[in-house]
Amino acid sequence: MPNPAAAQDTKPEWTLVIHGGAGIIKRDTITPEQEAEVDAGLNAALDAGQKVLAGGGAALDAVEAAIRVLEDDPNFNAGRGAVFTWDGRNELDSAIMDGADRSAGAVAGVGTVRHPVTLARAVMEHSPHVMLSGKGAEQFAREQDLEIVDPSWFWTKHRREQLDKMKENDKLGWFDVDLKYGTVGAVAMDKDGHVAAATSTGGLTGKRWDRIGDSPIIGAGTYADDRACAVSATGAGEYFIREGVAHEICARVRFTGETLKQAADKVMAEVKDLGGTGGVILTGPTGEMAWSFNTPGMYRGKVSSDSDRIVGFYEDAQ
Repeated sequence: MPNPAAAQDTKPEWTLVIHGGAGIIKRDTITPEQEAEVDAGLNAALDAGQKVLAGGGAALDAVEAAIRVLEDDPNFNAGRGAVFTWDGRNELDSAIMDGADRSAGAVAGVGTVRHPVTLARAVMEHSPHVMLSGKGAEQFAREQDLEIVDPSWFWTKHRREQLDKMKENDKLGWFDVDLKYGTVGAVAMDKDGHVAAATSTGGLTGKRWDRIGDSPIIGAGTYADDRACAVSATGAGEYFIREGVAHEICARVRFTGETLKQAADKVMAEVKDLGGTGGVILTGPTGEMAWSFNTPGMYRGKVSSDSDRIVGFYEDAQ
């Protein structure tokens, strides 16, 4: 049953929350130009999802629409603008989940599909599986007539320079858990009270050995359940996998009566105790929206049918 403690005085008809990554995001580390570009990207994603929801569309369609916008924006580490692996490739992961029946789809390690989130949805709706990876996932994308691009589509000068700098400073290729995690995510509730979640990422700069993080792992970086909430995460994936962050939050909401914010804060504190950093966004069938992060900042935004849009970067924002 939905958590009565999370109910608001007036339930909105729909809600939408997005993120563009968490980490070392401070006013003195971001130029005005970068801030303007990220702000524009977040607002464009909110526009896309809001259009679906305000028109009576499904939460699942809204989160996919929002993520597709962010996957095409080189300011975010998902799709075009994804970080480079140690070997100089872009390897993309994504997941999507429908809270109505807990159907889910995910892909990992793809490098030729323009919109990994749409491929994840195709896996959910047109295959008997939940997760596909690598060449098999790309073969499935071609069979589903999804848009295929040359790997160079994802390449950006800025991300290549990040890899080169990392190699200069770290000959072993281990990643730093204090980096900014550029994963993108969206969660939504539609007019029927159904929730959905989606996440997409290029992973970590310099990742090796076909490493896969939490983003495409159902229950770790992505989860949706109409009985509780929808969650999308961003951060040090190894810790989020160990904690089972997204499912853990939903379980706390469902079984303890905690609000989304209370559950998220407690689980993120446990992630911090393990040594991990990052954040989550949430919404639920009651119309509650929330986020929680244990880093200096997180690119994020939210809007609902009865509340003004909020876009924030830093920890002191709403």
